[in-house]
Amino acid sequence: MKLYKYLYLLPSFAFMVTSCDLDEIPEGGTITSDQKDEIQSKDPSKLKADVIGLSSNLIKYNSIGEWYGGTAHFDFGFASACMMYDTSGMDMPSEDTGYNWYRSQLRMTDRTETGTNTYYFWNLFYSEIKMANDILKVATADVEDKALKQYRGQALATRAWSYLNLVQIYQFTYKGHENAPAVPIVTEETTGEQAASNPRATVAAVYDLIMKDLTDAIGLLTADRDSKDQVNINVAYGLRARANLLMQNWQDAATDAEKAMEGYTPYSRNDVSKPSFNDSNASSWIWGNVVTETNDIVQSGILNFPSHMCSFTGNGYAPGYAGRYINSKLYSQIPDTDVRKGWWALGDPVYDENNKLLGYDFTGKCPNVDWTWKYNYQGVDYNIADWLGWQAPYLNVKFGPYQNVYNNATNACDFPMMRAEEMILIKAEAQAMAGNVSGAKLTLENFVKNYRDPSYVCSASSAEALQDEIWFQRRVELWGEGFSFFDMMRLKKPMDRTGANYASNVAFNLPAESQIFLWLIPEDEINNNSGISKDDNNPVVSVPTA
Repeated sequence: MKLYKYLYLLPSFAFMVTSCDLDEIPEGGTITSDQKDEIQSKDPSKLKADVIGLSSNLIKYNSIGEWYGGTAHFDFGFASACMMYDTSGMDMPSEDTGYNWYRSQLRMTDRTETGTNTYYFWNLFYSEIKMANDILKVATADVEDKALKQYRGQALATRAWSYLNLVQIYQFTYKGHENAPAVPIVTEETTGEQAASNPRATVAAVYDLIMKDLTDAIGLLTADRDSKDQVNINVAYGLRARANLLMQNWQDAATDAEKAMEGYTPYSRNDVSKPSFNDSNASSWIWGNVVTETNDIVQSGILNFPSHMCSFTGNGYAPGYAGRYINSKLYSQIPDTDVRKGWWALGDPVYDENNKLLGYDFTGKCPNVDWTWKYNYQGVDYNIADWLGWQAPYLNVKFGPYQNVYNNATNACDFPMMRAEEMILIKAEAQAMAGNVSGAKLTLENFVKNYRDPSYVCSASSAEALQDEIWFQRRVELWGEGFSFFDMMRLKKPMDRTGANYASNVAFNLPAESQIFLWLIPEDEINNNSGISKDDNNPVVSVPTA
């Protein structure tokens, strides 16, 4: 298994910033009790740098530059993976231009063994797994030190989260596919010899590991942590809520979601009545990428999430040639009384005397932005309508610029990985599917009426209808945060881009669980892991046509 070996040979991020004693750990198998005692007796706090590395790796700059042969402008960590997920679905239209670094997902041309994106996923999540396994080799199950217990819990939860991503990328959802091949399992006990001949584990086996890791993590973690980019017990409960939802363990999903959001409250209507979702200090954020101005992805200028997603950044692709939009059919379902309708801007087409489209007039079509804002370009003052004029209708203004300063060229925005709102929606869906329809309606209505739409009334009367209503709420609430594609897969929904604002060449209408939805295991893995042959990979299928 080349990547596993590769990851063992290369130092992790944490190893690059500290001379941690973990450098002395043998590559494969277990360490001796004497070695473990020696490491732990020196200073358990030295392991902290490696734990910090788990979060640092998720905002890493140019992680696959050597493989890619240069700097890919999507190579900035987990937020980019979420953009790949979302663009692959049916809720995020974007421009099919060379400035759109996610157009291969838009076209669905990236499902190949040599695709950059499948390699990106593989590298990102198996890097996290490798780093977690290294920590677990030191912070073993029998540790007594309080700090080491926390570190072990964080490593277990991170490994579970990594596998929860991988199992949804390379195979269909849990229910109905329990015995289908997923991805190789690599733990701290996996030797180099075993890794070199490591077949795809079944979906059920991967979920077994996920659930065990999360349950063990919950038994070790507390609510305490230094920063929201670190895992704590709330995050572990939230991850288990996600896994239970996928497995249709309804009551357990509801219980875990409730525990995950303890101490957290949703964004208020006022909070989200302007571009936001850029600061981990928000009361709703349970977990997120925390980005500082000195981080490499910020110093890069445009290799970061705001560059591709924030319509008001002063430095990026989004305000230039690669805007991100909402599916117009989805938008039309959002009531005018819902504050979230202002997360996207409408615009009327403007034509010249020859009926040539000049742009769009957004005046009065974007209630959530500051219409008093002006900017100066070459001595001329312009307003917000001028700024947006070259974009198309349904443009996202959900994600605010750094420090909420329009035209801010610094892209040090945080990225949400888990919010209280998601947990509320998990709880509501799980309640409904467990048979508590009235409780589910109450959970859903309390959230939407109090935080998003004071006029909201849930009209669904059955569990299935409620599940569809909650799916709609998830599509709106969590738009742009990496959930829409996996929700489509989990609920076994078709992908219908027709009759909306997708370009005609990518307006696909595909049945549920189309094979093109799955990415392929990288060729490098197959060539270097004798446990996986080409015949063991997901089927190669034709790129869809509109």
